Amino acid sequence: MSATLPTGHRRIDQLEMRGIVKRFPGVLAVDHVDFDVCSGEIHALLGENGAGKSTLMKMLYGLYQQDEGVVRLNNAEVRIRSPHDAIQNGVGMIHQHFMLVPSLTVAENIALGMKSSRGWRLDLDLVSKRIRELSERYNLKVEPDIPTWQLAVGEQQRVEILRALYRGAALLILDEPTAVLTPQEVDDLFVILKKMTADGHALIFISHKLHEVLAISQRVTVLRDGRRVDTIPTEGATRLKLAEMMVGRPVVLEYERPEVTVYSDRLQVRNVSALNDRGEVGLRELSLSVAGGEIVGVAGVSGNGQHEMAQVIAGLRPLTGGKIEINGQDVTGRSPSVVRKMGVAYIPEERMIDGVVKDFTVAENLVLHDHGRKPFVSQRIFMNFKAIRDACQEAIRAYEIKTPGPDVPIKNLSGGNIQKLVLARELARQPQLLIAAQPTRGVDIGATEYIHRQLLKERARGTAILLISEDLDEIRALSDRIVVMYEGQIMGIVPGKDVNIRQLGAMMAGTPLDKVAEMS
Repeated sequence: MSATLPTGHRRIDQLEMRGIVKRFPGVLAVDHVDFDVCSGEIHALLGENGAGKSTLMKMLYGLYQQDEGVVRLNNAEVRIRSPHDAIQNGVGMIHQHFMLVPSLTVAENIALGMKSSRGWRLDLDLVSKRIRELSERYNLKVEPDIPTWQLAVGEQQRVEILRALYRGAALLILDEPTAVLTPQEVDDLFVILKKMTADGHALIFISHKLHEVLAISQRVTVLRDGRRVDTIPTEGATRLKLAEMMVGRPVVLEYERPEVTVYSDRLQVRNVSALNDRGEVGLRELSLSVAGGEIVGVAGVSGNGQHEMAQVIAGLRPLTGGKIEINGQDVTGRSPSVVRKMGVAYIPEERMIDGVVKDFTVAENLVLHDHGRKPFVSQRIFMNFKAIRDACQEAIRAYEIKTPGPDVPIKNLSGGNIQKLVLARELARQPQLLIAAQPTRGVDIGATEYIHRQLLKERARGTAILLISEDLDEIRALSDRIVVMYEGQIMGIVPGKDVNIRQLGAMMAGTPLDKVAEMS
């Protein structure tokens, strides 16, 4: 296998960051951190939200400027003042939230901001040719002429990687690259990354997912509270050891699910059909039930009806057929406010879009749904700000939400702390049914452990929980029963205890349970 970078790529044998410091008002975000990465290596950067890893990498990419410390490329000190400087030095970055213009084609997105080789005339034919060469070399299967909005999430990520490669990146920073990918897309990405390192690229892999870090990297650096805890070889490391380094205490990765009282069905979904956002069939005669004291996990590759199912039950999406009952009462076609009054709580998968109002404060978001009810309102007109503040302070304490105070805009909090706030708000109503859609997506390991414990507490309290997640480890750890979806249909329902992973995988790929049983 060739170890030669593509033509035009500056080779980076080693990058070093020494004594890096970054201060924000009132916060020492990065405290004298050392970090290095070599050609042909994938070096993972681990840490909880707020540990400083993204800030460190944003300095390397020129989005921030360090207050102290030096950066050396191939033993020569460099000052990276902007992303343009980073690109000129062969450093590229793939952001967690893609920076693509949906209405432009793949080629137009990649060429955007670059000079044409023909002066004032476009050279998209040459750009497309180069894209195809890089696509072939790294198995990044994307057609240059397709509008970006038509691409799946995994394909959009390939475009981001292609753009970095097109611009000559020899060192690539990947910020949470698997956060929005399906398991199959993650496997495809890892094949691509291994090919890139075989060609001499240096890769920095930022992730919360410990099993992925162990599978793909050669070394791991762990940050905590802005400081480097240690850098260790991946070989010989374990999930438990890395988790303890990140959090600073022993962490539970597998949970006991004691027997609890199981009540009658709180949710009954009968032959429900619905359209997706494109006006196509998203759910096909879906039927399932969830009892009080039970966690029913919903597994499946992203885009197979899980999003539509959650919204239909929460009253946010109309049905085209079927019936939904909550506590034995028909709520088919009823509004979200009516569904909530029936004792339903909803943790949406897109917390910044559907879960909170980002310009509102922590306190305002906490009472978002209940601001018109006692004790948050007095005499039906005036807000009771003391009651709101007291409730917020109690939620901050009880749910261990890291925030300077109730009056801070929610957008200033980390993803894990925003998710804790959403959880606190929804559980404060002591729901009969909890719909938890991707409750730990993009959340660090400490917050994930906390959220899992809260879900198990609700189970013990008798709440019926519908857990929708693309993380199979999460589904297996928490679920009493597992529903597997494919193209808006249920392929099978299996017990959560001692579940067969091969069976789950086959059903996620579209094989019904009875056919899977025949193959076993």
